[in-house]
Amino acid sequence: MDGKIVARIVAVIFVTIAVTATALEMTRKQESPVGTAAAVPALKAPDPLRESLRHCQGLGEAALRDNDCMRLWAEQRDRFLGFKARSGSLTSESLTPQSPETTKPETR
Repeated sequence: MDGKIVARIVAVIFVTIAVTATALEMTRKQESPVGTAAAVPALKAPDPLRESLRHCQGLGEAALRDNDCMRLWAEQRDRFLGFKARSGSLTSESLTPQSPETTKPETR
């Protein structure tokens, strides 16, 4: 036999085995261990930082001029990048969203 024909036959056999193995794996049912319940995600307490960030998101372009939003974004960036909390880190009391009427405009 020619070398090309042998290579084609080997390739067809390999693809056939791969397709068969995939089909068998997909039809196999997952076995759950006895005595363990299905994992149910626990209800998390509301995250004040997330709620405050949502508030800033709702402000839109006005959030760029809001000092509280700038502070929140800096804190979130530090948390994301893994920087240690600064001495003036945010507390749940300082994260309560304020209405636009109570936010102080930046003075120049």
